[in-house]
Amino acid sequence: MTSPDLSRRSTPTDAPLRELLHDAARWRLLGRLFECPSESWRHDVARLAAEANDEELRAAAHAAVAAATEGAYHSVFGPGGPAPPREASYYDSLELGSLMSELAAYYDAFGYHPSIAEPPDHVAVEVGFISYLRLKEAYALVTGEVEHAEAASQAAARFCSDHLARLAAPLAGLLSESGIEHLVKASQRLAAQAGAPPTRRWLPVLQESTDDDGLDFCCGDL
Repeated sequence: MTSPDLSRRSTPTDAPLRELLHDAARWRLLGRLFECPSESWRHDVARLAAEANDEELRAAAHAAVAAATEGAYHSVFGPGGPAPPREASYYDSLELGSLMSELAAYYDAFGYHPSIAEPPDHVAVEVGFISYLRLKEAYALVTGEVEHAEAASQAAARFCSDHLARLAAPLAGLLSESGIEHLVKASQRLAAQAGAPPTRRWLPVLQESTDDDGLDFCCGDL
């Protein structure tokens, strides 16, 4: 993921801008905590923890750096694992192509290119998108593009409501007994930040018909 460079333009005395940058760091750290551990990952998590200005996330980061393993990650998030990391797993009914198209439209509209090789609906990719939008909003404010800043802010709110909120609470519930401390803490924090899940979608049900209208069905051999 490529992030806008604010180092030459940011104003240290601008409190709202500083808070946006801290928020971007918090979301970025949260997204990284849902990625597969590696040595470079540990260094990045430790660096982000120092920037996040958030004791709860720092505790999760410290637990990750101390104890996270690739084996434990795959035992939970891998195929057949108890806690699916993809949004698609948390729908009652779903046209997968539609979800992928919607996510692609979001990402393309803001030039978001995830740095990890995971599906677009993976929790780490979606959380990383919110961090990216926070950086886009901050950059737009610094450059005086108020409308672009508002567009990024509104997109982040919609994306949280429409996508992250769908998986956050159930994922936290599934991870609560995993014994993997940093994932427990990260998922609880995500559930708190993403808000309530959207209204559940159900498959349409055909009403029983007694008329000879072609809608009668029966079980067994025809």
